Amino acid sequence: MTVQFLDPRGEPACVAEPYELGDPLAEGVTIGLMANGFPDSVAFLDHVEAALRATVPGVDFRRYDKGNASALATDEQLDTIAAECRTVVAAYGH
Repeated sequence: MTVQFLDPRGEPACVAEPYELGDPLAEGVTIGLMANGFPDSVAFLDHVEAALRATVPGVDFRRYDKGNASALATDEQLDTIAAECRTVVAAYGH
């Protein structure tokens, strides 16, 4: 009996494009920290910010909070974040 192995990986549908927005953690970059409104999401981001400050010197932080876990971020919120930050960490509480 012959055993046949199948490769489950698919072929990419489009060509990979290089990331051209620069180093997301470079000195002087502003990192947004977006809490989703679940309990502990803000507290979790406190720890994320402390860890990033210790690891990546010279970055700034802006804090955002949707306040309601079941609501989508508004266009206004997203526009503000995009204008103020190069990198964003979105956090889910538990």
